[in-house]
Amino acid sequence: QLRLVESGGGEVQPGGSLRLSCAASGFSLNYYAIAWLRQAPGKEREGVSCISKNGNMTNYADSAKGRFTISRDIANNTVYLQMNSLKPEDTAIYLCAAHRGFSCSGVFAYWGQGTQVTVST
Repeated sequence: QLRLVESGGGEVQPGGSLRLSCAASGFSLNYYAIAWLRQAPGKEREGVSCISKNGNMTNYADSAKGRFTISRDIANNTVYLQMNSLKPEDTAIYLCAAHRGFSCSGVFAYWGQGTQVTVST
């Protein structure tokens, strides 16, 4: 079965950190670009970060630059999103998605169910 499973969400105080994981099963990350996106209540879904199919290129939304880092572990078929200096406006459901192309533009082939991140005092 082809699937993506996110984990690592939770509740943290402003300034805190979380590391999200996106574990793929049924397919190899070597053949897909992986994106992290987020959905906050009342807002449109937005892209946060992407790592290319070969793992050599990454990009970030302006809101994530300097604070978030995307990486992947091919041996474990998992992509990570390290989030530091979290802000209340980072509160959202975070989802990962797989794209068959080199990067993350266009339609995604697979989606995870999401993991909740809440940043509050």
